[in-house]
Amino acid sequence: MRALVQRVSRAAVDVEGERVAQIGPGMLVLLGVAVGDRSEECDKLADKVAKLRIFDDAEGRMNEPLGDREVLCVSQFTLYGDARRGNRPSYVSAARPEDAEPLYERFCERLGAKQGVFGACMGVALINDGPVTLMLEV
Repeated sequence: MRALVQRVSRAAVDVEGERVAQIGPGMLVLLGVAVGDRSEECDKLADKVAKLRIFDDAEGRMNEPLGDREVLCVSQFTLYGDARRGNRPSYVSAARPEDAEPLYERFCERLGAKQGVFGACMGVALINDGPVTLMLEV
């Protein structure tokens, strides 16, 4: 399981021109589920995201975890795109939708995250809060 985590001032997701979710200050998480991922990995990654100390403390140092800030989570099977051979990525490492969706839902629930629409073509908008983008994997 992989997550691309971005600290944001705000973020939103649209599907077919309609806003389905938006947040203020917090995290935008793009979540990829791999073949063979289980609920244990899901819980471990969600807990890691919640405890990441990427927000500024009173002295301006990245030392604070998520706390009461918001999370927007978007399913992103392309995080498992493999382009090592050729120019067309292969997605064979990404879990099938019927396996990935329950783990995506579990991850979002564990974080109390707002969600995009699993499997939909989504437009994602964000305003980064500083250059804070991390790739996490379990």
